[in-house]
This record gives sequence, C-alpha cells and structure tokens, in this order.
Amino acid sequence: MANAHKRRKQPEVVRRNLLDHAARIAAESGITAVTVQAVSAAAGVTKGGFTHHFPSKQALMDALFQELLNDIGTALAERVQVDPEPHGAFTRAYLNVVVNRDSDEKLNTWASLAVLMLNDPDLRKTWADWFLLRLDQYRETDIDLAIVRLATDGLWLSDISGVPLPDREQLCTRLVQLTLPRGR
Repeated sequence: MANAHKRRKQPEVVRRNLLDHAARIAAESGITAVTVQAVSAAAGVTKGGFTHHFPSKQALMDALFQELLNDIGTALAERVQVDPEPHGAFTRAYLNVVVNRDSDEKLNTWASLAVLMLNDPDLRKTWADWFLLRLDQYRETDIDLAIVRLATDGLWLSDISGVPLPDREQLCTRLVQLTLPRGR
C-alpha cells in the first residue's frame, strides 16, 4: 500500500473507468449485475475508490443515465444542424438516432437503462423533463409529429425485445416521409 500514496491520482480517469465498466456490465449481463463490487472489481478500484466517485449504485446509475441523455442530445443536435429541411428535423434526428445505433453493445446499454428508467420514478422524470425540453425547443417544426416519435419508440422497443420486423427498412422510410412537408 505504500505505493498507493506515490501513485498519481487521476480522478477523472477513474470515474470514466467506473462508468465505462458499469455500462459494459449492464450491456452484457443486465442492470442487476451492476453492483458496487462488480464495477469496482472490473475497474480495478476498491469499494472505497468507488464510493469516492459515486456514493451509491444509484448515484452511478443516475450518472450513467445522464451520460446517455447527453450522448443522445449531442447526436440529435448534430443531425438537426445538418438537416437541410427544418420541418421535422428533430423528429427525423430522433428516428435516426434511436433506430440506427452504432452497435449491439450500445443497444444493450440503452435497453438496460430504459428498463432501469421504467422502474425508477426519478429517472422517468429526468427523461420526461429532458424530452419535453427538446419538444418545446422544436415545437414550431415538430409539434405535429408525435405519431412518428411514438412509432420510433415502438421500433426501439421491438429492437430491444428481439421482435423482428419484416419490413423494418420500409417502415423507417415511411416514417421519414411523414416528417417532411406535404408535397415533398
């Protein structure tokens, strides 16, 4: 332990490591496998090191959920910014981000966090507040497109539950068409 005092402290690296390992464990084994012990061991830190960054598993899950919202928010903003058609840009971005995730690992992490959200009233409120803020931000261009966003959520639920959609690509194309102004 004498070396522990000589080791250079890197709190942001340790915090990031804990979050990454928690996400990986959630993706591979589900939320119930995300324990203080499992995440600490995977990240190579003591339980004390864990609690230095996150006072509880709930604090870790809250941070992981907030990080997911930040990632989604960034991806949405990038897509809205480059969309040449303002009408429906947010909804098209939402459809694109939700149904075209980068990897199965990210899908599994989203699925695990979604299940966590459904069981946690505070996270449900966090999601609702976050989403309502974006709907308010884009109300001039996207207010009448709730049906497309709800269908997008249904696609995502189908993906995470493993229910195949035979005409998934065609459905996505049709949903995009519904976001465009009439006559386009």
